[in-house]
Amino acid sequence: MRVAAKITLSDSDKQILEKNTNSRAVSIRLSERSKIVLLSAEGLDNKDIAQRLNIPPNKVGLWRNRFAEGGIKSIIKDKPRGANLGGKDTLKQARLRKKIIEKTTQGKPDDATHWSTRTLAEALNTTHSFVHRVWKSVGLKPHLEKTFKVSNDPHFEEKLCDVVGLYLNPPENAIVFCIDEKTSIQALDRTQPGLPLKKGRCGTVTHDYKRNGTSTLFAALDVATGSVTGECYQKHTHKEFLKFLKKVESQTDKDKDLHIIVDNYSTHKHGKVQNWLRRNKHVFLHFIPTSSSWLNLVERFFGMLTEKQLKRGIFTSVDELEQKIIEYIDKNNKEPKPFVWTKSAEEILEKVNRARSTLDNIRSV
Repeated sequence: MRVAAKITLSDSDKQILEKNTNSRAVSIRLSERSKIVLLSAEGLDNKDIAQRLNIPPNKVGLWRNRFAEGGIKSIIKDKPRGANLGGKDTLKQARLRKKIIEKTTQGKPDDATHWSTRTLAEALNTTHSFVHRVWKSVGLKPHLEKTFKVSNDPHFEEKLCDVVGLYLNPPENAIVFCIDEKTSIQALDRTQPGLPLKKGRCGTVTHDYKRNGTSTLFAALDVATGSVTGECYQKHTHKEFLKFLKKVESQTDKDKDLHIIVDNYSTHKHGKVQNWLRRNKHVFLHFIPTSSSWLNLVERFFGMLTEKQLKRGIFTSVDELEQKIIEYIDKNNKEPKPFVWTKSAEEILEKVNRARSTLDNIRSV
């Protein structure tokens, strides 16, 4: 049977400990430790102290032993966090840290797609708090995942330089637009009224909803000003695209060239669209590379529209949905702010080439 360490206090130590228990200036942890030592000095055993202070007996034993070994300084100053995990041997702790990083980045548990702090701690016989600190120190977040796709367009570099050139060095006496369609926007209504936001509770909505139809938004972003021209249609064929092109062209100065950045959707290359472009020689289409929607700045506007108007919106009809979309565009156009492109084509190519090289290495393994 283990015997609790005997505590003997000097007058100065006792005075300091009593001051800690009565002062509001010290932390709760230090006050609690001081009480443990004072009660230990009175001859109480760990179980009685734990019951009196409403804390675990092993906690009482920890601080009682620590004071017995190191005196009052040992309870005032904490040991470095994680020191007990690697022991006094810092090399052992460094090895454990390296093992955590390797296992996180190069392996997976048998019954899951990624590690959690607790599953990895169990596998390496350490604590989840230490695993968390290691992850935090090196920026590892196994629970998060991002999507990507590297373009395989054989003319990627040519198209990239063309579009980025329009952003960073637009032609004189010309207007640059980014045009795209946001398709299948759903007019969703909830089956029951939601509860409003209030102190201590977030707003709530029912998990199910009623579909009231869909709409497609055609939007043209003026790169220089940030203003947006928008129109909602029920379809998104070449007819609607051509109709929207004519609307954008009719609202711009006829003495200026019109450079329009679009994606590779087949309707943008339809024969009737090409015929119209041949008749309107001041209008030019510039195609982004395939799988490169990030290169079209109007996508940033679509993201803002989704987040601020559509994601939590409740729409009882398609008409109401389209009305809200146009209202959002009108509000944006009162004080438009352009999206500023900063990356050069060379910087983007360097990053894309690194990604391709990494993918090639993975495939070759």
